[in-house]
Amino acid sequence: MSYKNDCFIKTLLREQTYKTPCWMMRQAGRYLPEYRATRAKAGNFMNLCMSPELATEVTLQPIDRFGFDAAILFSDILTIPDAMGLDLTFEEGKGPIFRKPLTTEEEIRNLRKVGMEEELGYVMDAVRMIVKELDNRVPLIGFSGSPWTLATYMLEGSTSKEYTKIRGLMYSNPALLHALLDQLADVVIEYLNAQIVNGVAAVQIFDTWGGLLSKECYKEFSLRYTQKILNGLIKNYNNQEIPSIIFTKNGGAWLSEQANVGANAVGLDWMTDLDHARALIGNKVVLQGNMDPAVLLSNPEIVRAEVKKVLDKFGVGGGHIFNLGHGIFPGIDPENVKAMVDAVRELSPAYH
Repeated sequence: MSYKNDCFIKTLLREQTYKTPCWMMRQAGRYLPEYRATRAKAGNFMNLCMSPELATEVTLQPIDRFGFDAAILFSDILTIPDAMGLDLTFEEGKGPIFRKPLTTEEEIRNLRKVGMEEELGYVMDAVRMIVKELDNRVPLIGFSGSPWTLATYMLEGSTSKEYTKIRGLMYSNPALLHALLDQLADVVIEYLNAQIVNGVAAVQIFDTWGGLLSKECYKEFSLRYTQKILNGLIKNYNNQEIPSIIFTKNGGAWLSEQANVGANAVGLDWMTDLDHARALIGNKVVLQGNMDPAVLLSNPEIVRAEVKKVLDKFGVGGGHIFNLGHGIFPGIDPENVKAMVDAVRELSPAYH
């Protein structure tokens, strides 16, 4: 498939581009007044996720407003555990909560099987609808949480300060945790491949909580299953190569390991020096990131200056996708996002 703007895909495939592509984690989100209006229409977050029409609407909002170089499917990483019967809800000020978290070995070993066009059909409907509405303007990114990150929520029941339940299980019964992670990896492979078949042009695996772990535990319980997923993904579909991105928050200490698992790109949080990362892993993978989201709390002039710093850090040549080092904050002024996108568009050609 050819896109009117193919800068994002070309960069992932190491092809020549005239500028650095730009997209943003959580680019369809609460900082946009049009998103808040759509969410109010939906009634709650899960209704918004489960309505293909509304998910399409909010996916396209930042593309229409800012002209990002890629759209990302509007959904949530916790759709898989919800489909497995853990009963996901979102409470204002508390975030995601599972009413039926995993508490026993029997529950872990007897998780419900998930049908991609049954329990998760609403996601696939949204993918098909978004691709149609995008009309080849830009590519659509699909995504999933990593098995480790999904398991943290499934065992803890919600976000946590220390994640003691999963970390305790990791040491007290590693075989059981491996069984859970292995099962989740199989489901994620099927989930991402279903997104690919339905039209996404690239996929990203979010490992939000891998940074909790020591290096050895990260390799054994997180990266191992990310690699299994990458090995199981459809690499080409309809004569189109499907590139992949991995992102571990607080994962900068393991860049060399991440660069060796088969992804096309590695995302960096804002605590990792982009020039150090490029020097360390060279051209082995594309680098994505990594402006501090807090920069967008400032003003357009400061945003522009910080964009230039990020571009300077990466330096001359292709192989960089501009993004934040994590998701945008809900209260950001959209004018600062516009300043970021405009600055990347205007300044980055000089580096190519």
